[in-house]
Formats: sequence, C-alpha cells, structure tokens
Amino acid sequence: MTDSATWNERYAATELVWSSEPNQFVVETCAGLRPGRALDLGAGEGRNAVWLAGRGWTVTAVDFAENAVSRITARSAMEALKITATVADAVSYQPPAGSLELALLCYLQLPLAQLRKAITHVAAGLVAGGRLVVIAHDASNLQHGYGGPRDPNMLTTATQVAQAMTEAGLQVDSADVRERQVLVDTGFRYALDHVVIGSR
Repeated sequence: MTDSATWNERYAATELVWSSEPNQFVVETCAGLRPGRALDLGAGEGRNAVWLAGRGWTVTAVDFAENAVSRITARSAMEALKITATVADAVSYQPPAGSLELALLCYLQLPLAQLRKAITHVAAGLVAGGRLVVIAHDASNLQHGYGGPRDPNMLTTATQVAQAMTEAGLQVDSADVRERQVLVDTGFRYALDHVVIGSR
C-alpha cells in the first residue's frame, strides 16, 4: 500500500490503525533531547508527533493521507499540543532550510531511491547539531523477522540508510539493527528494525 487513496480508505475503516503509544526506538533515541522544532515525516496517525509535542517539542507532522492528518489535527486541538499537521508527499516535501532540531522518519517504507530523496530534503532542513532519526523494517526482517512489508523493494538496510545520510552531508552517529518484540495471538514474535541516527 503506497498510494494515498488506499491509506485514506484504511484509516477510514477503523478508529485506530496503529498503536497510540510512541515507537519504542523513538522514545529511546529522543527522550534525552532538548525540545525544539521537529518534523515527523510519514507521521501516520501521529503517535510519535503527539509524544514529542507532549514533551515540549513544536512538531510538523506530514503524511499523504488526509484522514491521518485529520486525526492528528483533532488530537492536537483536544490536547492543546503544538503540532501542525500537513498533507504532503514524503518524497517531495522540503522543510525550510535550518528550521529543525530533529527530523524523524519512522517506518517510512520507500524504495531506496525515493528514501534517498526524502533524506536529502530533510537533511537540508536541519540546523547545525540537528538530528535525523530513521527507523524502519530492516531488509533482514523479510527472512528472519516478523511483520513489515513483504516486498523486498520496500526494505532497506542500516548501511544503505547510513550511506544516504552521508551523501546528504550528515555525520552518521549510529547505525544498527535491533529486535522489537511484537505481541501476537500465540505469544511474542520479533521484528528486525534498523535505527540510524545522523547529525549535521
């Protein structure tokens, strides 16, 4: 599912597609950061944007599905959070230069060429010392993990993401693959995600 119409239908069909809790790796990598201006690109229903805003960040949440953006806007208003939700394509979206202390791409599963473009655009929006955090299903998850896209063209590796960050002019601070526990009917399974952090 990569088109906005399909995702709009999916969001319209249920009250909540994803968990309302932030991703565990977002919490691990961002909890200690001083709040500033953040971008959540491919924000979905806004679980990570809401968590960041609740910690004092001023967040721009971008998604190409209008129904997802509407949910973010409604929750932001209800909880008086500093979130601006915008409908836009993640590949072409370009934040203003030097406008971000943090950019988050969390499970923005794109073919590598498109992901490179998104990373390049987002990197240009970071201030000196700003951070880019990319969290995604790793390519190894297809054979050795649980869940995530079944199309190998939609999966990348930590090395590929790190290279894209380097090409965008960022310093790669860490790039590794981590296990994420997933509760299923029969117990627990484990997904393999890569977490790559870069800075300007």
